[in-house]
Amino acid sequence: MPAARFMATCLGLVALLVMPMAQAELTIDITRGNERATPIAVVPFAGEGLPTDVAQVVSDDLGRSGYFDPLPRSSMFAKPTSSEEVKFGEWRSLDTRYLVVGSATQQGGQVSIRYELMDVNGESRLLGETVTSSTNDLRRAGHYIADQIFEEITGIRGAFSTRLAYVTSQGVGDNTQYSLYVADSDGHNSQQVLTSDEPIMSPAWSPDAGKLAYVSFESKRPAIYVQNLASGQRAKLTDFEGLNSAPVWSPDGRRLAMALSRDGNPEIYVMDIASRGLQRVTNSSSIETEPDWSPDGQSLIFTSDRSGGPQIYRQSVSGGSAERLTRTGNYNARGRLSPDGKSLFLIHRGNNGFQVAKQDLQSGRLVEISNAQQAESPSVAPNGTMVIFATQQGGTGVLGAVTADGRAQFRLPSAQGDVREPAWSPFLN
Repeated sequence: MPAARFMATCLGLVALLVMPMAQAELTIDITRGNERATPIAVVPFAGEGLPTDVAQVVSDDLGRSGYFDPLPRSSMFAKPTSSEEVKFGEWRSLDTRYLVVGSATQQGGQVSIRYELMDVNGESRLLGETVTSSTNDLRRAGHYIADQIFEEITGIRGAFSTRLAYVTSQGVGDNTQYSLYVADSDGHNSQQVLTSDEPIMSPAWSPDAGKLAYVSFESKRPAIYVQNLASGQRAKLTDFEGLNSAPVWSPDGRRLAMALSRDGNPEIYVMDIASRGLQRVTNSSSIETEPDWSPDGQSLIFTSDRSGGPQIYRQSVSGGSAERLTRTGNYNARGRLSPDGKSLFLIHRGNNGFQVAKQDLQSGRLVEISNAQQAESPSVAPNGTMVIFATQQGGTGVLGAVTADGRAQFRLPSAQGDVREPAWSPFLN
């Protein structure tokens, strides 16, 4: 029943599943590829003894984007390490459009990685650079290289160096333990931010990616906290009677929008973080929740049941009337705007159940882009090319991701147990 599901989401009562959790590291399972992806070959980089296969990290990143179709290493009958060694005809015969070659040299705890990107058809060198990294940070170097290659070819800034936040659970019933983690965009290098015997929900990144806001029930009722990731210091921002939920940072990082029921029904408020002053944005007899900021910080979108079922509305932060944005179907919730503000990503209930959908805000056209089981909690990559969301696999909570055009999709399950509440970080610099 739509109203029941909507109410549960609003009040923070959607249960986090509680299968045993062995570790929080995520893996990647490609579930749907893009038939139009551009063929690319990332040749293993020359150099021995490195703890991380940097070229494989680059290849995996590019393949996960949905834009590229990396050539398997088993199909490479040549493995050049520099542009001078490349015989373009060999790669054209493999229908390869772009080629990446490189080498790595290690001295002490430092590694120098030289890579080159070539246009096979044009027989030209498009990009070349030497990257210096510590041996403990080679995955990050690989993400950086993938970012440069992605932007050079597509013209879109790469987001492989960004991070994910998510919530896990361990145990059963009253013995359940909840944890908040951050990890690289590919699920590796997970780090625990917080653990609690009570639920943790709705993590949200600050614009500088240095802090997380989230909802914790550790005091037996929902409260909104902000935590500095570098120092671990945190502050409780709200602890009102009733609902304290769905925090989201303004683009300038000075304010938080949130849903509070301190004055009765759940409504959208904006808090000035420095002064803790509150501004009420909505005022209705319906449930208003799940806010998100417009890129210019002038308006908010939010979910409301004022039309009889959950739909997404937009309203100026300074007040005025709300504009209904979604009209396809009777359940549209958890809206998230694309970085350019032209598209709306949301959870839509259609013939395939609850799926991630994309709506063009100019035309109003809405299309489902995911093919998942009970999709929820979408979060958009900072370059707008992908959406991560929570879903299920065999009754277990996992994360799913889909390209913005719906052509490629993958899952990020943990080794065991449930993962929920994903949030994609902004660019790190």
